[in-house]
Amino acid sequence: MANSRHGGSEGSNQNGSGALSRRRFLQQSSATLAALALSPSALLADPTLSTVVVSTPSGKLRGESSKGIRIFRGVPFAQPPVGSLRFRPTAPLKPWKDIRDATTFAPAAMQPYEPFLPQSEDCLYLNIWAPPGRGPFPVFVWIHGGGFTGGHSFASLFDGTNFALENIVLVSVAYRLGVFGFMDLGPLLGPSYAGSGNNALHDLVASLQWVHDNIGAFGGDPDRVTVGGESAGAKATAALMALPQSRNLFQSAISQSGGGERVLSLDQAAKVASDYGNLWRTAHPSPNPGFEDLRTASPVSLIATEARLISTSDRHFRFRSETGDSFLPQRPVDLISAASSTGKRLLIGTNRDESALFLGPHPTSDPTSRDLGNLDLPHFNEVFAKYKTVYPDMPEDQLRVRAVTAEEYWVPSIRLADAHSRTGGSTWMYRLDYTKPTGRQMGEAFHSIDLSLVWQQLDQIEVADPTAAPLSKQIHQAWVAFIRGNAPAARGLPQWPQYDPTTRSTMILAPDSHVEEKPFDAELQLWDEFR
Repeated sequence: MANSRHGGSEGSNQNGSGALSRRRFLQQSSATLAALALSPSALLADPTLSTVVVSTPSGKLRGESSKGIRIFRGVPFAQPPVGSLRFRPTAPLKPWKDIRDATTFAPAAMQPYEPFLPQSEDCLYLNIWAPPGRGPFPVFVWIHGGGFTGGHSFASLFDGTNFALENIVLVSVAYRLGVFGFMDLGPLLGPSYAGSGNNALHDLVASLQWVHDNIGAFGGDPDRVTVGGESAGAKATAALMALPQSRNLFQSAISQSGGGERVLSLDQAAKVASDYGNLWRTAHPSPNPGFEDLRTASPVSLIATEARLISTSDRHFRFRSETGDSFLPQRPVDLISAASSTGKRLLIGTNRDESALFLGPHPTSDPTSRDLGNLDLPHFNEVFAKYKTVYPDMPEDQLRVRAVTAEEYWVPSIRLADAHSRTGGSTWMYRLDYTKPTGRQMGEAFHSIDLSLVWQQLDQIEVADPTAAPLSKQIHQAWVAFIRGNAPAARGLPQWPQYDPTTRSTMILAPDSHVEEKPFDAELQLWDEFR
Protein backbone atom coordinates (compact mmCIF):
# COMPACT_ATOMS: atom_id res chain seq x y z
CA MET A 1 0.00 0.00 0.00
CA ALA A 2 2.74 2.45 0.92
CA ASN A 3 4.56 1.92 -2.38
CA SER A 4 1.74 3.04 -4.68
CA ARG A 5 -0.23 5.58 -2.75
CA HIS A 6 0.72 8.76 -4.63
CA GLY A 7 -0.83 10.48 -7.56
CA GLY A 8 -0.10 14.08 -8.42
CA SER A 9 -0.34 16.92 -5.99
CA GLU A 10 -1.89 20.22 -6.87
CA GLY A 11 0.43 23.17 -6.33
CA SER A 12 3.62 21.14 -5.97
CA ASN A 13 6.47 20.40 -8.32
CA GLN A 14 9.61 18.34 -8.55
CA ASN A 15 11.89 20.88 -6.95
CA GLY A 16 10.02 20.72 -3.68
CA SER A 17 8.44 24.19 -3.85
CA GLY A 18 5.25 22.72 -2.42
CA ALA A 19 6.92 22.07 0.91
CA LEU A 20 5.40 23.71 3.95
CA SER A 21 8.01 24.24 6.64
CA ARG A 22 7.12 23.33 10.20
CA ARG A 23 7.40 26.95 11.20
CA ARG A 24 5.19 28.12 8.35
CA PHE A 25 2.69 25.36 9.15
CA LEU A 26 2.48 26.48 12.76
CA GLN A 27 2.05 30.08 11.65
CA GLN A 28 -0.63 29.30 9.07
CA SER A 29 -2.55 26.81 11.17
CA SER A 30 -2.62 29.11 14.20
CA ALA A 31 -3.81 31.98 12.06
CA THR A 32 -6.53 29.82 10.51
CA LEU A 33 -7.69 28.46 13.84
CA ALA A 34 -7.72 31.96 15.31
CA ALA A 35 -9.86 33.24 12.47
CA LEU A 36 -12.27 30.35 12.98
CA ALA A 37 -12.32 30.59 16.77
CA LEU A 38 -15.77 30.03 18.21
CA SER A 39 -16.87 33.20 19.97
CA PRO A 40 -19.94 33.87 22.09
CA SER A 41 -21.25 36.17 19.36
CA ALA A 42 -21.64 33.10 17.14
CA LEU A 43 -24.33 31.86 19.52
CA LEU A 44 -26.35 35.07 19.81
CA ALA A 45 -28.78 33.99 17.11
CA ASP A 46 -29.46 30.74 18.94
CA PRO A 47 -32.97 30.93 20.45
CA THR A 48 -32.04 28.26 22.99
CA LEU A 49 -29.19 30.36 24.42
CA SER A 50 -29.52 31.06 28.11
CA THR A 51 -27.36 31.89 31.12
CA VAL A 52 -26.33 29.21 33.58
CA VAL A 53 -24.48 29.53 36.89
CA VAL A 54 -22.45 26.71 38.43
CA SER A 55 -20.97 26.69 41.91
CA THR A 56 -17.51 25.09 42.11
CA PRO A 57 -15.03 24.77 44.98
CA SER A 58 -13.09 27.59 43.31
CA GLY A 59 -16.13 29.88 43.11
CA LYS A 60 -19.27 30.50 41.06
CA LEU A 61 -19.12 30.68 37.27
CA ARG A 62 -21.61 32.20 34.87
CA GLY A 63 -21.65 30.38 31.55
CA GLU A 64 -24.07 29.80 28.71
CA SER A 65 -26.36 26.97 27.74
CA SER A 66 -27.06 26.26 24.08
CA LYS A 67 -29.34 23.39 23.07
CA GLY A 68 -28.78 21.95 26.53
CA ILE A 69 -24.97 22.01 26.27
CA ARG A 70 -23.44 24.14 29.02
CA ILE A 71 -20.38 26.10 27.93
CA PHE A 72 -17.91 27.84 30.22
CA ARG A 73 -15.06 29.81 28.66
CA GLY A 74 -11.94 31.33 30.14
CA VAL A 75 -12.07 29.51 33.48
CA PRO A 76 -8.87 30.10 35.51
CA PHE A 77 -7.09 27.08 36.93
CA ALA A 78 -4.03 28.80 38.41
CA GLN A 79 -2.78 32.22 39.39
CA PRO A 80 -1.73 34.40 36.45
CA PRO A 81 1.99 33.67 35.78
CA VAL A 82 2.90 37.36 35.66
CA GLY A 83 4.99 39.76 37.72
CA SER A 84 6.93 37.88 40.35
CA LEU A 85 5.44 34.59 39.02
CA ARG A 86 6.95 35.00 35.54
CA PHE A 87 9.16 32.00 34.70
CA ARG A 88 8.10 30.33 37.96
CA PRO A 89 6.26 27.00 38.49
CA THR A 90 2.49 27.24 38.43
CA ALA A 91 0.98 28.87 41.51
CA PRO A 92 -2.29 27.43 42.92
CA LEU A 93 -5.49 29.27 42.09
CA LYS A 94 -7.02 31.52 44.74
CA PRO A 95 -10.82 31.10 45.04
CA TRP A 96 -13.02 34.08 44.17
CA LYS A 97 -16.09 35.37 46.01
CA ASP A 98 -18.39 36.90 43.40
CA ILE A 99 -19.90 35.19 40.37
CA ARG A 100 -17.21 35.11 37.69
CA ASP A 101 -18.19 35.62 34.06
CA ALA A 102 -17.23 32.62 31.92
CA THR A 103 -18.82 33.53 28.59
CA THR A 104 -15.68 34.77 26.81
CA PHE A 105 -12.54 32.91 25.88
CA ALA A 106 -9.35 34.06 27.57
CA PRO A 107 -6.42 35.16 25.38
CA ALA A 108 -3.98 32.61 24.03
CA ALA A 109 -0.53 32.16 25.49
CA MET A 110 2.13 34.50 24.15
CA GLN A 111 3.53 33.25 20.83
CA PRO A 112 5.29 34.62 17.75
CA TYR A 113 3.90 35.21 14.27
CA GLU A 114 0.30 35.87 15.37
CA PRO A 115 -0.40 39.62 15.41
CA PHE A 116 -4.18 39.15 15.16
CA LEU A 117 -4.52 36.41 17.78
CA PRO A 118 -5.53 37.73 21.24
CA GLN A 119 -2.54 36.92 23.44
CA SER A 120 -1.49 37.51 27.01
CA GLU A 121 1.11 36.35 29.47
CA ASP A 122 -1.93 35.78 31.70
CA CYS A 123 -3.04 32.65 29.87
CA LEU A 124 -3.75 29.80 32.31
CA TYR A 125 -7.42 29.18 31.57
CA LEU A 126 -9.54 26.28 30.40
CA ASN A 127 -12.88 25.84 28.62
CA ILE A 128 -15.66 23.37 29.40
CA TRP A 129 -18.49 21.85 27.36
CA ALA A 130 -20.80 19.89 29.67
CA PRO A 131 -23.80 17.72 28.76
CA PRO A 132 -27.23 18.37 30.26
CA GLY A 133 -27.99 16.40 33.37
CA ARG A 134 -26.15 15.64 36.57
CA GLY A 135 -23.90 12.84 35.39
CA PRO A 136 -21.49 11.53 36.43
CA PHE A 137 -20.05 11.78 32.92
CA PRO A 138 -16.59 10.76 31.72
CA VAL A 139 -14.20 13.65 31.11
CA PHE A 140 -11.90 14.31 28.15
CA VAL A 141 -9.14 16.88 28.75
CA TRP A 142 -7.68 18.11 25.45
CA ILE A 143 -4.16 19.56 25.06
CA HIS A 144 -3.63 21.51 21.83
CA GLY A 145 -0.55 21.16 19.65
CA GLY A 146 1.59 23.82 18.05
CA GLY A 147 5.23 22.82 18.31
CA PHE A 148 5.52 24.07 21.93
CA THR A 149 5.53 27.66 20.65
CA GLY A 150 2.06 28.11 19.15
CA GLY A 151 -1.57 27.03 19.20
CA HIS A 152 -4.48 27.74 21.51
CA SER A 153 -7.32 25.98 23.28
CA PHE A 154 -10.26 27.89 21.81
CA ALA A 155 -9.97 27.07 18.11
CA SER A 156 -13.29 26.19 16.50
CA LEU A 157 -11.77 22.85 15.53
CA PHE A 158 -11.75 22.02 19.25
CA ASP A 159 -15.39 22.93 19.85
CA GLY A 160 -16.45 20.35 22.42
CA THR A 161 -20.12 20.21 21.45
CA ASN A 162 -19.89 16.88 19.59
CA PHE A 163 -18.32 15.23 22.62
CA ALA A 164 -20.84 16.81 25.00
CA LEU A 165 -23.64 15.43 22.83
CA GLU A 166 -22.18 11.99 23.62
CA ASN A 167 -22.44 12.68 27.37
CA ILE A 168 -18.76 13.49 27.76
CA VAL A 169 -17.48 16.59 29.55
CA LEU A 170 -14.92 18.15 27.22
CA VAL A 171 -12.23 20.38 28.75
CA SER A 172 -9.69 22.20 26.57
CA VAL A 173 -6.70 23.58 28.44
CA ALA A 174 -4.02 26.21 27.80
CA TYR A 175 -0.41 26.26 28.94
CA ARG A 176 2.59 28.57 28.67
CA LEU A 177 4.53 28.35 25.43
CA GLY A 178 8.04 29.06 24.21
CA VAL A 179 10.26 31.15 26.45
CA PHE A 180 7.56 31.33 29.14
CA GLY A 181 6.87 27.61 29.38
CA PHE A 182 9.73 25.68 27.76
CA MET A 183 13.01 27.49 28.46
CA ASP A 184 15.30 26.92 31.42
CA LEU A 185 16.16 30.38 32.76
CA GLY A 186 18.55 28.96 35.35
CA PRO A 187 21.65 29.70 33.24
CA LEU A 188 20.51 33.32 32.81
CA LEU A 189 18.71 34.19 36.05
CA GLY A 190 20.32 31.88 38.58
CA PRO A 191 19.68 28.55 40.31
CA SER A 192 16.26 29.50 41.68
CA TYR A 193 14.99 29.43 38.07
CA ALA A 194 16.48 26.03 37.27
CA GLY A 195 13.88 23.71 35.78
CA SER A 196 11.73 26.49 34.32
CA GLY A 197 11.90 24.62 31.02
CA ASN A 198 9.16 22.43 32.48
CA ASN A 199 6.84 25.25 33.51
CA ALA A 200 4.34 24.21 30.85
CA LEU A 201 4.17 20.72 32.34
CA HIS A 202 3.57 22.28 35.75
CA ASP A 203 0.71 24.20 34.11
CA LEU A 204 -0.83 21.03 32.73
CA VAL A 205 -0.56 19.22 36.06
CA ALA A 206 -2.30 22.21 37.69
CA SER A 207 -5.08 22.07 35.09
CA LEU A 208 -5.64 18.37 35.84
CA GLN A 209 -5.69 19.09 39.56
CA TRP A 210 -8.34 21.76 38.97
CA VAL A 211 -10.37 19.29 36.91
CA HIS A 212 -10.06 16.66 39.64
CA ASP A 213 -11.24 19.09 42.31
CA ASN A 214 -13.94 20.96 40.36
CA ILE A 215 -15.29 18.92 37.45
CA GLY A 216 -17.99 17.28 39.57
CA ALA A 217 -19.82 20.63 39.57
CA PHE A 218 -20.28 20.21 35.81
CA GLY A 219 -21.43 16.59 36.04
CA GLY A 220 -17.96 15.20 35.34
CA ASP A 221 -16.55 12.13 37.03
CA PRO A 222 -13.06 12.86 38.44
CA ASP A 223 -12.36 9.12 38.46
CA ARG A 224 -12.97 8.76 34.71
CA VAL A 225 -10.65 11.33 33.15
CA THR A 226 -8.94 10.85 29.79
CA VAL A 227 -6.10 13.19 28.82
CA GLY A 228 -5.29 13.55 25.15
CA GLY A 229 -3.63 15.72 22.57
CA GLU A 230 -2.15 15.92 19.10
CA SER A 231 1.46 16.61 18.07
CA ALA A 232 3.00 18.71 20.87
CA GLY A 233 -0.16 18.00 22.87
CA ALA A 234 0.45 14.26 22.48
CA LYS A 235 4.05 14.64 23.61
CA ALA A 236 2.81 16.56 26.65
CA THR A 237 0.35 13.72 27.28
CA ALA A 238 3.28 11.27 27.37
CA ALA A 239 5.01 13.47 29.93
CA LEU A 240 1.88 13.48 32.08
CA MET A 241 1.84 9.68 31.90
CA ALA A 242 5.40 9.74 33.23
CA LEU A 243 5.02 12.25 36.06
CA PRO A 244 4.14 11.04 39.57
CA GLN A 245 2.46 14.41 40.23
CA SER A 246 -0.30 13.59 37.73
CA ARG A 247 -0.54 9.84 38.27
CA ASN A 248 -3.80 9.96 40.23
CA LEU A 249 -5.38 12.74 38.15
CA PHE A 250 -6.36 10.70 35.08
CA GLN A 251 -6.95 7.10 34.11
CA SER A 252 -6.63 7.04 30.32
CA ALA A 253 -4.64 8.81 27.62
CA ILE A 254 -4.93 9.47 23.88
CA SER A 255 -1.81 10.23 21.85
CA GLN A 256 -2.28 11.47 18.28
CA SER A 257 0.99 11.91 16.37
CA GLY A 258 3.18 12.11 19.46
CA GLY A 259 5.66 9.87 21.25
CA GLY A 260 7.65 10.17 24.44
CA GLU A 261 11.26 10.68 23.39
CA ARG A 262 11.54 14.35 22.48
CA VAL A 263 12.95 16.30 25.43
CA LEU A 264 16.07 18.37 26.05
CA SER A 265 18.97 17.31 28.22
CA LEU A 266 20.19 19.83 30.77
CA ASP A 267 23.12 20.65 28.49
CA GLN A 268 20.83 21.16 25.51
CA ALA A 269 18.52 23.35 27.58
CA ALA A 270 21.49 25.43 28.72
CA LYS A 271 22.53 25.90 25.09
CA VAL A 272 19.05 27.17 24.20
CA ALA A 273 19.21 29.63 27.10
CA SER A 274 22.69 30.79 26.04
CA ASP A 275 21.61 31.34 22.44
CA TYR A 276 18.52 33.20 23.61
CA GLY A 277 20.57 35.33 26.00
CA ASN A 278 23.01 36.31 23.25
CA LEU A 279 20.19 37.40 20.95
CA TRP A 280 18.47 39.22 23.80
CA ARG A 281 21.54 41.20 24.79
CA THR A 282 22.27 42.10 21.18
CA ALA A 283 18.79 43.58 20.84
CA HIS A 284 18.73 45.03 24.39
CA PRO A 285 22.18 46.32 25.35
CA SER A 286 22.71 46.91 29.06
CA PRO A 287 25.61 48.23 31.15
CA ASN A 288 24.69 45.78 33.88
CA PRO A 289 25.93 42.20 33.94
CA GLY A 290 23.44 39.36 33.88
CA PHE A 291 19.90 39.20 32.55
CA GLU A 292 17.80 40.67 35.34
CA ASP A 293 15.89 42.73 32.78
CA LEU A 294 14.20 39.52 31.57
CA ARG A 295 12.11 39.55 34.74
CA THR A 296 10.43 42.85 33.88
CA ALA A 297 10.73 43.12 30.10
CA SER A 298 7.55 43.35 28.07
CA PRO A 299 6.23 39.95 26.98
CA VAL A 300 6.20 41.19 23.38
CA SER A 301 9.94 41.83 23.48
CA LEU A 302 10.59 38.39 24.96
CA ILE A 303 8.57 36.79 22.18
CA ALA A 304 10.40 38.84 19.55
CA THR A 305 13.70 37.35 20.69
CA GLU A 306 12.12 33.90 20.70
CA ALA A 307 11.06 34.41 17.08
CA ARG A 308 14.61 35.42 16.14
CA LEU A 309 16.03 32.32 17.83
CA ILE A 310 13.58 30.08 15.99
CA SER A 311 14.22 31.71 12.61
CA THR A 312 18.02 31.50 12.92
CA SER A 313 18.20 27.97 14.35
CA ASP A 314 19.30 24.95 12.34
CA ARG A 315 16.96 22.78 14.43
CA HIS A 316 13.28 23.01 15.14
CA PHE A 317 11.77 22.46 18.57
CA ARG A 318 14.36 24.55 20.38
CA PHE A 319 11.70 25.03 23.06
CA ARG A 320 10.52 21.83 24.70
CA SER A 321 10.51 20.03 28.04
CA GLU A 322 13.80 19.20 29.71
CA THR A 323 14.94 16.12 31.53
CA GLY A 324 17.54 15.56 34.20
CA ASP A 325 16.02 17.34 37.18
CA SER A 326 13.88 16.04 40.03
CA PHE A 327 10.64 16.94 38.27
CA LEU A 328 11.35 15.02 35.04
CA PRO A 329 14.49 12.99 35.74
CA GLN A 330 14.33 10.92 32.53
CA ARG A 331 12.62 10.96 29.16
CA PRO A 332 8.90 10.18 29.41
CA VAL A 333 9.34 6.91 27.50
CA ASP A 334 12.03 5.81 29.97
CA LEU A 335 9.87 6.62 33.00
CA ILE A 336 6.96 4.79 31.40
CA SER A 337 9.28 1.82 30.83
CA ALA A 338 9.89 1.95 34.58
CA ALA A 339 6.13 1.49 35.20
CA SER A 340 5.07 5.10 35.79
CA SER A 341 1.84 4.49 33.82
CA THR A 342 1.00 0.99 35.00
CA GLY A 343 -2.74 0.43 35.08
CA LYS A 344 -3.63 3.25 32.71
CA ARG A 345 -5.25 2.84 29.31
CA LEU A 346 -3.66 4.25 26.15
CA LEU A 347 -5.01 4.88 22.64
CA ILE A 348 -2.08 5.85 20.43
CA GLY A 349 -1.34 6.25 16.75
CA THR A 350 0.01 8.30 13.88
CA ASN A 351 -0.90 9.29 10.34
CA ARG A 352 0.81 7.30 7.61
CA ASP A 353 2.46 10.26 5.85
CA GLU A 354 2.85 12.79 8.68
CA SER A 355 5.93 14.55 7.32
CA ALA A 356 4.54 15.10 3.82
CA LEU A 357 2.98 18.27 5.22
CA PHE A 358 6.42 19.69 6.01
CA LEU A 359 8.65 18.15 3.34
CA GLY A 360 6.19 18.66 0.52
CA PRO A 361 4.49 15.94 -1.50
CA HIS A 362 7.54 15.40 -3.77
CA PRO A 363 10.66 16.45 -1.84
CA THR A 364 13.89 16.05 -3.79
CA SER A 365 16.49 17.29 -1.30
CA ASP A 366 17.75 15.33 1.66
CA PRO A 367 15.92 15.99 4.94
CA THR A 368 17.78 18.63 6.89
CA SER A 369 18.23 19.12 10.61
CA ARG A 370 15.20 21.41 10.60
CA ASP A 371 13.00 18.45 9.72
CA LEU A 372 14.27 16.04 12.36
CA GLY A 373 12.91 15.69 15.86
CA ASN A 374 15.26 13.25 17.59
CA LEU A 375 18.43 12.54 15.59
CA ASP A 376 21.06 14.76 14.08
CA LEU A 377 21.44 14.60 10.31
CA PRO A 378 24.50 12.27 10.15
CA HIS A 379 22.82 9.64 12.33
CA PHE A 380 19.55 10.00 10.42
CA ASN A 381 21.36 9.49 7.15
CA GLU A 382 22.78 6.21 8.43
CA VAL A 383 19.23 4.90 8.72
CA PHE A 384 17.96 6.57 5.58
CA ALA A 385 20.72 4.98 3.49
CA LYS A 386 19.16 1.56 4.19
CA TYR A 387 15.58 2.51 3.25
CA LYS A 388 16.05 1.43 -0.33
CA THR A 389 16.73 -2.12 0.85
CA VAL A 390 13.32 -2.17 2.57
CA TYR A 391 11.39 -0.38 -0.17
CA PRO A 392 13.29 -1.11 -3.40
CA ASP A 393 10.42 0.06 -5.62
CA MET A 394 9.50 3.20 -3.69
CA PRO A 395 10.36 6.50 -5.41
CA GLU A 396 13.01 8.63 -3.74
CA ASP A 397 10.55 11.35 -2.71
CA GLN A 398 8.30 8.86 -0.95
CA LEU A 399 11.30 7.35 0.85
CA ARG A 400 12.05 10.76 2.35
CA VAL A 401 8.50 11.18 3.62
CA ARG A 402 8.49 7.67 5.08
CA ALA A 403 11.84 8.06 6.83
CA VAL A 404 11.18 11.47 8.40
CA THR A 405 7.68 10.36 9.45
CA ALA A 406 9.22 7.33 11.15
CA GLU A 407 11.94 9.37 12.87
CA GLU A 408 9.65 11.91 14.45
CA TYR A 409 6.22 10.30 14.83
CA TRP A 410 5.82 6.63 14.09
CA VAL A 411 8.87 5.06 15.77
CA PRO A 412 8.59 7.18 18.96
CA SER A 413 4.91 6.21 19.19
CA ILE A 414 5.73 2.52 18.77
CA ARG A 415 8.33 2.74 21.51
CA LEU A 416 5.90 4.50 23.82
CA ALA A 417 3.24 1.85 23.15
CA ASP A 418 5.79 -0.92 23.79
CA ALA A 419 6.93 0.65 27.06
CA HIS A 420 3.38 1.14 28.31
CA SER A 421 2.25 -2.36 27.32
CA ARG A 422 5.24 -4.13 28.83
CA THR A 423 4.59 -2.59 32.25
CA GLY A 424 0.95 -3.54 32.54
CA GLY A 425 -0.84 -0.80 30.62
CA SER A 426 -3.69 -1.53 28.22
CA THR A 427 -2.90 -0.20 24.75
CA TRP A 428 -4.68 0.19 21.43
CA MET A 429 -2.71 1.26 18.35
CA TYR A 430 -3.93 2.84 15.12
CA ARG A 431 -2.54 4.21 11.88
CA LEU A 432 -4.62 6.69 9.89
CA ASP A 433 -4.41 6.05 6.16
CA TYR A 434 -7.22 8.38 5.06
CA THR A 435 -6.07 10.76 2.31
CA LYS A 436 -7.54 13.80 0.62
CA PRO A 437 -8.72 12.95 -2.92
CA THR A 438 -7.79 16.37 -4.31
CA GLY A 439 -5.67 19.39 -3.49
CA ARG A 440 -2.06 20.00 -2.53
CA GLN A 441 -1.80 16.94 -0.26
CA MET A 442 -3.74 14.58 -2.51
CA GLY A 443 -2.93 10.97 -1.69
CA GLU A 444 -1.26 11.82 1.64
CA ALA A 445 -2.32 11.03 5.19
CA PHE A 446 -0.48 14.09 6.40
CA HIS A 447 0.15 15.61 9.83
CA SER A 448 -3.02 17.07 11.45
CA ILE A 449 -5.56 15.54 9.03
CA ASP A 450 -6.74 13.34 11.91
CA LEU A 451 -8.07 16.32 13.87
CA SER A 452 -10.95 17.05 11.50
CA LEU A 453 -11.99 13.40 11.60
CA VAL A 454 -11.79 12.92 15.38
CA TRP A 455 -13.63 16.17 16.13
CA GLN A 456 -16.12 15.73 13.22
CA GLN A 457 -15.18 19.09 11.73
CA LEU A 458 -15.05 18.02 8.10
CA ASP A 459 -15.25 21.55 6.75
CA GLN A 460 -11.60 21.80 7.84
CA ILE A 461 -10.60 19.18 5.24
CA GLU A 462 -11.80 21.57 2.52
CA VAL A 463 -12.89 18.91 0.03
CA ALA A 464 -16.15 17.19 -0.75
CA ASP A 465 -15.34 13.53 -0.13
CA PRO A 466 -18.19 11.04 0.35
CA THR A 467 -15.91 8.66 2.29
CA ALA A 468 -14.90 11.28 4.89
CA ALA A 469 -18.18 11.56 6.81
CA PRO A 470 -18.71 7.85 7.57
CA LEU A 471 -15.05 7.40 8.50
CA SER A 472 -15.15 10.49 10.72
CA LYS A 473 -18.23 9.11 12.48
CA GLN A 474 -16.49 5.80 13.10
CA ILE A 475 -13.32 7.41 14.41
CA HIS A 476 -15.24 9.79 16.65
CA GLN A 477 -17.33 6.93 18.03
CA ALA A 478 -14.20 4.83 18.67
CA TRP A 479 -12.68 7.72 20.64
CA VAL A 480 -15.96 8.13 22.56
CA ALA A 481 -16.02 4.43 23.45
CA PHE A 482 -12.45 4.65 24.72
CA ILE A 483 -13.17 7.76 26.79
CA ARG A 484 -16.13 5.95 28.34
CA GLY A 485 -13.75 3.24 29.55
CA ASN A 486 -14.23 0.61 26.88
CA ALA A 487 -12.08 -0.68 24.03
CA PRO A 488 -12.24 1.68 21.04
CA ALA A 489 -15.06 0.46 18.81
CA ALA A 490 -17.64 1.70 16.34
CA ARG A 491 -20.24 0.24 14.04
CA GLY A 492 -18.53 -0.79 10.80
CA LEU A 493 -15.06 -1.09 12.31
CA PRO A 494 -13.60 -4.55 12.76
CA GLN A 495 -12.88 -5.65 16.31
CA TRP A 496 -9.95 -3.62 17.61
CA PRO A 497 -7.48 -5.92 19.39
CA GLN A 498 -5.23 -4.76 22.18
CA TYR A 499 -1.68 -3.97 21.19
CA ASP A 500 1.28 -5.93 22.44
CA PRO A 501 4.94 -5.62 21.40
CA THR A 502 4.98 -9.12 19.92
CA THR A 503 2.14 -8.87 17.41
CA ARG A 504 1.86 -5.05 17.24
CA SER A 505 -1.77 -5.36 16.16
CA THR A 506 -2.74 -2.03 14.60
CA MET A 507 -6.08 -0.71 13.40
CA ILE A 508 -5.63 0.85 9.96
CA LEU A 509 -8.22 3.63 9.82
CA ALA A 510 -9.36 4.22 6.25
CA PRO A 511 -12.50 3.82 4.14
CA ASP A 512 -11.64 0.08 4.25
CA SER A 513 -10.50 -0.07 7.88
CA HIS A 514 -8.78 -3.29 8.86
CA VAL A 515 -6.30 -4.72 11.36
CA GLU A 516 -2.67 -5.42 10.49
CA GLU A 517 0.00 -7.15 12.53
CA LYS A 518 3.54 -5.77 12.52
CA PRO A 519 2.93 -3.06 9.90
CA PHE A 520 6.16 -1.69 8.38
CA ASP A 521 8.06 -4.31 10.38
CA ALA A 522 11.21 -4.31 8.22
CA GLU A 523 11.34 -0.53 8.48
CA LEU A 524 11.06 -0.64 12.26
CA GLN A 525 13.99 -3.06 12.39
CA LEU A 526 16.15 -0.39 10.70
CA TRP A 527 15.40 2.00 13.52
CA ASP A 528 15.91 -0.61 16.21
CA GLU A 529 19.52 -0.88 15.05
CA PHE A 530 20.01 2.79 16.00
CA ARG A 531 18.27 2.91 19.38
